[in-house]
Amino acid sequence: MTDDVTSGDVPQDPQQSGLDDLVQAERITAFWESARPKAGRTSHGGAVGERSENVVPPPAWAFGDSPGLADELLGLVLAGTKTATASALWEFEVAEEPLPRRGDLSIVLDGEGAPRALIRTDAVETVPFDEVTAEHARLEGEDDLSLAAWREGHETYWRRTLEAAGRTFDPSMPVVCERFTVLYSE
Repeated sequence: MTDDVTSGDVPQDPQQSGLDDLVQAERITAFWESARPKAGRTSHGGAVGERSENVVPPPAWAFGDSPGLADELLGLVLAGTKTATASALWEFEVAEEPLPRRGDLSIVLDGEGAPRALIRTDAVETVPFDEVTAEHARLEGEDDLSLAAWREGHETYWRRTLEAAGRTFDPSMPVVCERFTVLYSE
C-alpha cells in the first residue's frame, strides 16, 4: 500500500463522480488484461469455476500523498531504481487494510490515476522506524540512497500525513518495509 493518491478536486456532481469511477475501473481492468499473463495468471473468459484472482484486478494505488510525488516515485520504480517501499503500520490500521504479504500483486497508478505497473510483493517486515536498515533505504531508491536521507525524508512525510490520522511521528513507530518486483509496466 503506501498512501492512495487523489488527483484534483472531487467532482460536485454525483453522476460525474460515478462516471469517473467507471472510467477508472475500465482503465484498471484493461491494464490487468495486459499485465495478467506476466503474473502467471491466465483467464478463460470468466468461465464457471475460474479462480477470481485470475479475473479480478489486484488492488490499485499510488505512491505518496500527491500527484507529483506519485509520479516521482513511480518514475524510480519504472527505472528499476526503487524496489522497496515503506508505510507506517498505522496507515493500514486507519484504512482498515490488510498488511501486504509475500506474493501479493498490486497495480501502481501514476499521479493522474492511470495504471502503470504491476508489482509483486517479495518480502515484508515490520520494524521500528529507527531500526530500518541502510539496505532498505538503498532499495527504496530515493534521494542519495543513504539511510540518513531516507530517515529525514520519511520523517518529514509521516509528520505531515499521520496528523490526519490522529497520530504523531515517533522514532519507535512501526514501519512496514516491503520489497517488490515489477512484473509488467506501460
